[in-house]
Amino acid sequence: MAMTGADLAVKTLEANGVSVIFGYPGASNAPLIESISHSSIDYILTRNEQGAAHMASGYARVHHTAGVCTATSGPGATNLITAIATAYMDSIPVVALTGQVKRSLIGKDAFQEVDIIGATLPFTKHSYLVKDVNDIARVINEAFHIATTGRPGPVLIDFPIDVLQEKYNGGGNEEINLRGYKLPGRANEMQLKKVADALRASKKPVLLAGGGICSSGAMKEVNELVNRTGIPVISTMMGLGVVPTDDERFYGMVGSHGSKCANRLINKADLVIAMGTRLGDRSVANTKGIEEANKLIHIDIDPAEIGKNMQPRIPVVGDIKDVTLRLIQVLSDYRVNDDWKAEADELREENRFEIPHEDTGTVSPRYFLNRLSEKTDSEVYLTTEVGQNQIWSANNFTIKDPGKFITSGGFGTMGYGLPAAIGASRAQDKLPVIAVMGDGSFQMDLPELGTMVQYHIPVKMVLFKNDRLGMVHELQYTAYKGNYQMVNIEGGNPDFCMLAKAYGIKTSEINENSEIDKAIDDMLADKESYLLVVNVSPYEPTGDSLNENRITERKA
Repeated sequence: MAMTGADLAVKTLEANGVSVIFGYPGASNAPLIESISHSSIDYILTRNEQGAAHMASGYARVHHTAGVCTATSGPGATNLITAIATAYMDSIPVVALTGQVKRSLIGKDAFQEVDIIGATLPFTKHSYLVKDVNDIARVINEAFHIATTGRPGPVLIDFPIDVLQEKYNGGGNEEINLRGYKLPGRANEMQLKKVADALRASKKPVLLAGGGICSSGAMKEVNELVNRTGIPVISTMMGLGVVPTDDERFYGMVGSHGSKCANRLINKADLVIAMGTRLGDRSVANTKGIEEANKLIHIDIDPAEIGKNMQPRIPVVGDIKDVTLRLIQVLSDYRVNDDWKAEADELREENRFEIPHEDTGTVSPRYFLNRLSEKTDSEVYLTTEVGQNQIWSANNFTIKDPGKFITSGGFGTMGYGLPAAIGASRAQDKLPVIAVMGDGSFQMDLPELGTMVQYHIPVKMVLFKNDRLGMVHELQYTAYKGNYQMVNIEGGNPDFCMLAKAYGIKTSEINENSEIDKAIDDMLADKESYLLVVNVSPYEPTGDSLNENRITERKA
C-alpha cells in the first residue's frame, strides 16, 4: 500500500519519540488522524483545542520532551492560539500540527481557512506551511529540533489537506537544514571572570532563580553553587523549587505577589545575579532602582532577553548549566560573608507569620495548602489555574522540585491548570497529580472532565470556591474603593459536586479548617479522579502578611 503524506508525517513523529497526541479532529486534519490510528501513537480526544495544547504543555513539562497537539483548520487552529502563546511565554516545547485547506484554495477565503502562520507568528519559535509532500519529514524533524533546543518553545506546522493526502514515493529529504538557526555558544570567558570578580567584591549578593534553570536542567549545578558560596536565593514563580522552598537557603518568591522578605532582600542586595529569567514586570518591579545601583548580572541563553527589560551591569549569554559549572570552578575559594547571611535570616524571621487555622465558617486556603504539602511530603505534581489559587499555591505549598510545580507564569492563562494536569498525568503514573483551581478558572476548562473520565486519567482536583473572580475582586477592593463589578459569580455557579457526579467523579466538600485533614486523606486514598470543593472567604487576600493584608467585608 502506497504511503501518503499523512503516513509519512506519522512515521516521522514516531521516529521523534512521540507516543501520544492531544487533539480534536476535523476535515482538514482527518488524514493525519487516520494515519495515527494505524500507528504506535496514542491519541487523546480533548473537548476543546485550547485544552489539547495545554495538555501537550503539561505533558512536555513532566516528560521532558516536546508535547504534541493537533487541530483542524480555521476555528480549530485559532482555538490553539492562547495555549501556544502560553507555552511561548514559559518556554515550553510544544509542536502543534494544524490542518489547512487545499493549496489551490489558500488565500481565497475558503471554508474554514485561516492564516494560522501569520496569526501565531509573534509567539512561536518557528512556523511552517508545508507545500510539498517531500518536505514533510524534514520539516517535522526541524520542528522538534527547534522546539527542544536553545530556549525551548512552541513550533507550528500547517498541513494543507491535499499534501497529507498526496502519495509519497520516496526521495524526500529528512535532514535538518536550518541555516538561520544558531544555538548560542559557550559563555564568554571574560564575562564569567567579571561575574566572579563582582561577586568577590560584593558584600550583599543574592541569586534570583528563574525558570530557565529548569529548562536547562541545571537544578543540581545551581544547588551546588549555592552550597559552595552560601549565596541567598530568591526566585521568580517559574523558578520556584530550584532550591526547595522550605530550605534555609531560600528566602521567597519575588514580585507583586511574592513575599515581603524576597522583595526587601533584592532591594537590600548590592549584587543581583539573575539566572534564566525575563525580569518581567510582575517579577521585578524596581527595575530603575536596580539599574541605577548598577548591581545586576543577567545570565540567559536567549540574547534577546539581555537588556530588554533591565540593563545589566554584566551580561552573560549562555546555557545556565554550562555557566554554573564554570562559575563553580572559578569561585572555588569564595564564600558569602556571615553578616549578610545573618541579615537575610533576620529579615526572613521578621516577616514570618503563623497562619491562623481556627474554625471560622470557611477554610483558610493557606492552611489547606500547608497541610496538603505536609501530608504528601510535596511528592506530587501540582498544577494551578491563574488567580488567587495560583498565588496561594506558590507561597504556601512547599515546592521541592521545580518540575513538580506546573503553572502559567508569563501569560497568566486561566483555563490552564486542569488540562495541564491531564497532560502531566498522562506523562507518568508514579506520582499523584493535583490540580488547584478557583471556581472562576475551573469554568473555563471544566469540559475537559469528559476527557479525563473517557481516558481514565486520574487527577485530584482541589477547587477553592469563593463565588468570586478572586484576584480581580481583591484588585477592585484595593484600587477601586470596593466598587465590585463583574466579579461576583455566585448567582451563576453550578453545584460543583453534582456536576462532578454527573461525570461519575467522586467528590466531597468542606467548610472548616478542622475538616481539612480527613478530606485530604479521603481524596488521596481514592485511586481515580476526585473533586474536593473547599469553601473559602471571598475576602481572603493573597498577601503574605495576614495582619496587614487581611481584607474584611464591606459593602460596595
